[in-house]
Amino acid sequence: MPRKQQETTGRRVFVAVNATLLVLLCVVMLYPFVTVLAQSFSSAGAINAGKVNLLPVDFNVDTYAAVMSNGTFWRNYGNTVLYTVVGTSIAMALTTTYAYVLSKKHLKGRNTLIGIAVFTMFFNGGLVPNYVLISSLGMTNTLWAIVLPNAVSVFNLLVMKSFFEHLPKDIEEAAQIDGLGWYGIFGRIVLPLSKAMIATMVLFYSVQYWNDWFLAFLYLDKTELFPVTLFLRNLIAGASTTTSEGAAATGSTTALLSTNIQAVTMILTVIPILCVYPFVQRYFVSGIMLGSVKG
Repeated sequence: MPRKQQETTGRRVFVAVNATLLVLLCVVMLYPFVTVLAQSFSSAGAINAGKVNLLPVDFNVDTYAAVMSNGTFWRNYGNTVLYTVVGTSIAMALTTTYAYVLSKKHLKGRNTLIGIAVFTMFFNGGLVPNYVLISSLGMTNTLWAIVLPNAVSVFNLLVMKSFFEHLPKDIEEAAQIDGLGWYGIFGRIVLPLSKAMIATMVLFYSVQYWNDWFLAFLYLDKTELFPVTLFLRNLIAGASTTTSEGAAATGSTTALLSTNIQAVTMILTVIPILCVYPFVQRYFVSGIMLGSVKG
């Protein structure tokens, strides 16, 4: 009886310590975001004076109105949506088909194909050769320079391959007996059974394309083709014509808005991801767990 009481007490201590650590971790992670949110609704004078922390000071929405009236911002925002949708669609098509093929142990050359994929995790051509390749293919200043170079994530590929390997084989064998070919099995049997994994991979790829600015920085020269993350990067860096254009579009109050215009742009940029994540979060943990289980 005393031992049972001791185990119960130890369990309670364990839960309490874990809960405390998780709360502290959440506070540390949320603090920067809440601070930026407060700055976006505060006056430039209050921000410069260091008065803004977790709550807005001298509440105003003038900067939001100025940024949202900026045509360049919305054009770049639309570019980001386009790059994310097209890039994620291509990436999912390639990743699911490649992973399903690699999951078949009877496939000739399977180990070679896996080795080629894994090799790219550790070695790549380098920045200059990649730029020369994209330029020689005529993809600079095009959509394809953004969506194709990172179309397949090897990490996502291996996770999905592991998931496909552990799907029940009896289902595929029954489908073959009923006359379905490999394409039918993949499209009508495997994919519907993989909703959690697919949702997880879609989230991974969407966040990747949404947040990426470096490829656009390398391969895009035209301002009208920039994603919104590059627009934001230029605002923060203050070193490009996009920054000047973004500031000039705010009108005569630019000097007063310049301090918190970056915070406003950050908030507007991150909103779509925050809106999408709650709907796929329930698939996220289960998808990763399913893709990492080894039988």
